[in-house]
Parts: sequence; C-alpha cells; structure tokens
Amino acid sequence: MTDLFQGAVTIVLFLVILGVTVVLHELGHFVVARLAGVRVLEFGIGFPPRARVLRNEGGTVYTLNWLPIGGFVKLEGEDGGDADDPHSFAAQGIGIKALILVAGVAMNFLLAFAIFTGITLTGDPAIGVTVPYVEPGAPASAAGLVAGDLVERVDGQAFSAFGAKTILDQLRANAGRTVTLHVRHVDGTSGDVTATLRTAAEIAAGKGALGIGRAGNPVQLRTTDDRIQYPTGEAIGLGWDRTVGATRLIFAGVGQILSDIVNRPTEPPSASGPVGIATQIGDVFWTLGPVITLYLAGVLSANLAVINILPFPPLDGGRLLVLLIKRVLGSRLSLRAERLTYFVGFAVLFAFLIWVTAFDVVRQLGGIP
Repeated sequence: MTDLFQGAVTIVLFLVILGVTVVLHELGHFVVARLAGVRVLEFGIGFPPRARVLRNEGGTVYTLNWLPIGGFVKLEGEDGGDADDPHSFAAQGIGIKALILVAGVAMNFLLAFAIFTGITLTGDPAIGVTVPYVEPGAPASAAGLVAGDLVERVDGQAFSAFGAKTILDQLRANAGRTVTLHVRHVDGTSGDVTATLRTAAEIAAGKGALGIGRAGNPVQLRTTDDRIQYPTGEAIGLGWDRTVGATRLIFAGVGQILSDIVNRPTEPPSASGPVGIATQIGDVFWTLGPVITLYLAGVLSANLAVINILPFPPLDGGRLLVLLIKRVLGSRLSLRAERLTYFVGFAVLFAFLIWVTAFDVVRQLGGIP
C-alpha cells in the first residue's frame, strides 16, 4: 500500500471526523435557535466560499461550501444588531441566548458519550503486544517466541484497548511465575505457550519480564480478534465514565497549553494543531484499526466541547461571558466594544492556531523528536 494512498485516506478520515463533530455542534445551535423562534439565516456545511445552495426553506439558506473543515450557523442579530426584531438573537432574553450557545457544546458531549457507549455495548477491542526482538536466554526465547509474534492473552485473559491495565502490566505483576501466553505467530498459526517470567528483582534492575524489547526497538500495541464484553448497564456506565474522563483530561491539557504559552513560547507545545491531529488519526487508523479511530473521534468531540465552553471570545463560553458582563454593565458596554472583543479574540485564536501548526509541520519534517 503506497504512502500516497495512506496519506489520502488519512486526510479524508480527518475531514470526515472534523466535519461530523463540527456540523453536529452547529446543529445544536440550529435546533435550539429554531425552537426558540430565532431566525437562522444560513446553515453551512464547510466554510466559504460557497459552492452551492442546497435549498432555501423557512427563511434559512442551506449551503455547501468549498472549505471542508466543519460548518457554521448564522443567526439573525448574532453580532448584537437587529435588537428590535423579535426573531433576532439579540432580542432574546439571557436565558434563551445561553441555551442556544451551550446547545453546541451539549451536542459534542452527547456525541462523545454515544461513541464511547456504542463501543462498550458492542465490546471493546482487545489489544496485544508485538514482539520486535527476543533477548537471547530470556523467557521469551525459552518459550519459542520470535520477532513478529503477537502476544494476545495472559493466562486466558484478554485486555481492553481502553483499559488501565495492559498485557505488559500483567506480565510484571506475575514476576517470577510461570504463565500461559496465547500467541499469534508470525507464520499465521496461533496457540498457547508457557513462559517463566523474570523475577521482581530482575525487573527492578531494568530487564523486561518476558524479554521482548530493547532500547530503540520497543514493543508495539496491536489489536487482536478478541472483544471485551460488558453487561448493558455496565457498558452504559463505562461509556459515561469515559466521557467524563476524556473531559477532565482535556481540561488538564488546556491548563498545560496555557502554561506552555506563558513559560516556553518558543518550545514545542503539548497540543497539536490540525496537521498534528490528522497525523495522529492516520497513525491510529493504520496501526490500531477503525474502532480505536472511532474512539479517538469521541475524544476529539469531547475536546471540541471543552474548547468551546472556555470563557474566551468568540468561543461559545466567551459569548456567555460577554452576556453576563452586559447584564451587569448594561448600555455601558457598547455594541462596537462587543464586536471589537470578538474580533480581537478571533485574531488571538488564529495566531494560536498558526503557532501550534508551525510546530506540527516542523515535527513532520523531522525537526522535533
């Protein structure tokens, strides 16, 4: 399979995942605005320039645009004007405005929850470890393992790709014991082999429990044919826990990004821009498969929700903040000042995007390890 083909598939995957998560976000704004009687001028798939008008119905123009990077909703009076029109966003009370703004965030949380729960209901993919190298005289050598073998289970137990414990953890936990490994061999056959693992003292000295990796040539994770099944109630609860866990992780990541900007602006940030995210999606898809790629899409949906709820204009959370400030200050915050706030915020976000993308490109060129 050529690098060109893999690159093309990676780009398509990135655009589809980005498009679905952003369009569903905008759909949340659209539905709540329509229910509240706010006029929606345009619902666009992709960003301008406009490619074609799909239809014009109920005062809303539905468009398809040339830049395939999500979508947008344009509301009457969303920039603060047309306050005398009862169907404008500006004419609504603060409660209705807040509902419209948070609807997009809610849709992304729901999408993340639906993805995580859908995976648990159908069964988590199990993950094993490949054998890149076998140390002479190591337990792996005595068990007959060779480079390219895939260790799938330990003592009959498979491990979820999304679980906290891996096969390597299980091997270390059984230091000094004889275990049964289910192995898919590089020649296509599979079966059980036994191995007596290294002792806890040997592991503490830096040796692997099985002896299948070395510096510069570590073991790699790979999905197996096993699925980890859960009862329905447990699967739904686990889907919720993963949604909450992803959200917490992203909030922590946002804090780290702010620290990066303040303390080391010339060093690579902990975040990735569009180029880095597309690369990660491609790496996951080609090495770990579609289910784990879908899981990553759930993480990205939760990421979009968290980013949009941040109190920074022109994000949804920033617009909520402006609403609260206007509620307190009243007419002392002019329409011109409000629009200037959104413009400056957009400029800062665009500069941040350029900053992280520049590091993404340097990484791809091999300039950052």
